[in-house]
Amino acid sequence: MRYCDSIFGHLLKPISRRWFAGVVARHEADAYDKEFRSWDHLTLLIFAQLSGVGSLRGLEAAWNANAHHHYHLGAGEISRSTVSDANARRPLAVFTETFAMLSGLAGRRSKREGEALLSLIDSSPIPLGKLYDWAKWNGRIRGLKLHTVYEPACDNPTHLEITDANINDMEIGEKFPIKPGFTHVFDKGYCKYPWWTAIHEAGATFVTRQKTSSRFRATCWRKLKKRRGDGFRIVDDAEVKLVSKGDSRLPIPMRRIRVRRDDGAKITLVTNDMERSAVEIAGFYKTRWQIELLFRWIKQHLHVRSFLGRNANAISLQLVAAMIAFILLRLAARENLVKIPIIRFAGLVTARLFMRTAIAHIDKPPEFHPSRPMPKHSPNQMEFRYA
Repeated sequence: MRYCDSIFGHLLKPISRRWFAGVVARHEADAYDKEFRSWDHLTLLIFAQLSGVGSLRGLEAAWNANAHHHYHLGAGEISRSTVSDANARRPLAVFTETFAMLSGLAGRRSKREGEALLSLIDSSPIPLGKLYDWAKWNGRIRGLKLHTVYEPACDNPTHLEITDANINDMEIGEKFPIKPGFTHVFDKGYCKYPWWTAIHEAGATFVTRQKTSSRFRATCWRKLKKRRGDGFRIVDDAEVKLVSKGDSRLPIPMRRIRVRRDDGAKITLVTNDMERSAVEIAGFYKTRWQIELLFRWIKQHLHVRSFLGRNANAISLQLVAAMIAFILLRLAARENLVKIPIIRFAGLVTARLFMRTAIAHIDKPPEFHPSRPMPKHSPNQMEFRYA
């Protein structure tokens, strides 16, 4: 009988075992947990994300109940204490490098030609309870922040960083790479004029929302050939110059575009893009909503609301595992030409994680080939019939 891997086995195929072993050796990630290896750990945490298991006890029971699949996954049975110890001391870099490798793979395989080169930057809070007494308080929540760069043309998060909740977004935002030719879109929390200047000098553009404390003076009003966009209307478009009483300087050309949404709200955008139309630039900022949808999808359909450990390293490992699971789902859906919505696809993966079938047939019942019916009489006996 021809061997067929499980759905879970198919999902893990983009991660090269040889490449992963090299990462583990470089970080000496198996130095203290030789029986529970880094590959076992990664596989287990991805399984926790896709299966929806919410506790170490439940994870131990669900994983060990499928021991007959462990051989082909290259993993083994687990115990809660071993997983808890590994969560506390395994280097996070092994997981983040795996995420970076998969992100690059997804970007090459899924880029859609003809779409604008956009890079969306934002962060999302990860609230933690009172039991996590080490977590920092930022005035609104106690917990962590997940900082992400997302490229909508590939539907792919390209970079991530996990910090305490009281870390300013700008401190992490300026660490992300600036891509020449891209338009970097972010909200008004990423206001730092030297960083804006660096983006301009790198041959990239940015679109952001003007802070109420910033002051710009119009030097030239631009003629509007088109005012109406998808869900908004351009009020005016002007070339502006920063007006500051302090030491702030912005030695780059700037535009200010004022927009009125269909719901009546007004927003003011600033950009260094002097070529595109005002409607196109306002549409770029509207695209920023896609990174909010990314955070919402991960929080609703993966497992980042309750955690398998109470220390910072365990939570960070789980968050990165969630992002890895997200990319693996996207890769599997694209490469197998899955036509069903991604939400339904993720639900079917959860329900049929260890079923041995092709991912392309995940929404179909298993094939059944009945044998030929047995004859009603023995072939060794004579049969009499009327002529």
